[in-house]
Amino acid sequence: MGQIIQFVSKSERERLRLIQEARAIYDSVFPPNDPAADPSTAANARPGDRGNLA
Repeated sequence: MGQIIQFVSKSERERLRLIQEARAIYDSVFPPNDPAADPSTAANARPGDRGNLA
């Protein structure tokens, strides 16, 4: 009796699907456990450059 049903709009479902798809593509290009990644280069990156895909 105490169950709550949350309404999720079609546009919100589509937004979540697109985010999942984009994350999958990003992970296929930049694997999260990349053994070739050099940790020292990440430390030298400027904070403003992180997350910049351009």
